[in-house]
Amino acid sequence: MKFGLLGTGPWAERTHGPALAAHRDVELVGVWGRRPEPTGALAERLGSRPYADVDALFDACDAVAVALPPDVQAPLAVRAANAGCHLLLDKPVAITPEAARGVAEAVERSGVGCVVFFTLHFCASTGGWLREQSAQAGSWQVGRADWLSPVFGGADSPYTASPWRREKGALWDVGPHALSVLLPLLGPVEEVTAVRGGTGDTVHLVLRHTSGASSNCTLSHSVTPAAAGVTAEVRGTPGIAELPVRDEAPAAGFRRAVDALLTEVRTGGKHLCGARFAETVTLLLHQAQLQLRGV
Repeated sequence: MKFGLLGTGPWAERTHGPALAAHRDVELVGVWGRRPEPTGALAERLGSRPYADVDALFDACDAVAVALPPDVQAPLAVRAANAGCHLLLDKPVAITPEAARGVAEAVERSGVGCVVFFTLHFCASTGGWLREQSAQAGSWQVGRADWLSPVFGGADSPYTASPWRREKGALWDVGPHALSVLLPLLGPVEEVTAVRGGTGDTVHLVLRHTSGASSNCTLSHSVTPAAAGVTAEVRGTPGIAELPVRDEAPAAGFRRAVDALLTEVRTGGKHLCGARFAETVTLLLHQAQLQLRGV
């Protein structure tokens, strides 16, 4: 499958680009970015070619992988889908419910495949755990998913300078990961309550699920490196199930996301992490954001 890569930041450079370039079933035909210099430099490192016109890249490929801020990603995803390109998107797919719905509708209207890279679903250890616990969905009564990172807490991170992460914080950046764990296991959410924590961008969410289950999340980019970590668990009739530690680099998971898109296109089956699931996640984050603003 001929892929185009949209984006030239650290995520594209460290994860999307290398995974696409090394995939045996992918031809990376081009790279598009918002600035010519990094676009050319990344394309050269990946053995591909830079594109100044994103629509020309759409015409040259079968699929696009997107590593861009969500407010940039959503309209480009719609354009790509309308051009007949399959989509491998990043989370969150958008920052407004309307934009997320627009992506989902474009995917369905055009009939293209779409997979959203919720990383925990594509890491070998955590993805296997999620599939195992999903088989017992309906049996879980209580859950939690915490994602605590030091991106703004003193870590030497390439994402510290990210303008959209600075603006939107952990709620929008790592909140999708937490929700991607809880929703498949505990079911749809009928009510979300959000409050700010005491440190930086720390946010706490409490979720009431239509199944009668409840769950909570703590999300932060402002903890110190020593306090960082990703944890999750569910409790119910089967007992207690704890999320295992991620044991591989994101690029390995991204290769599996590519595989998932290839399988979806070949078979017509829909992956859980599709455009409608991503729309649901965006809607919940939007509801939480409104509460934090006192709206």
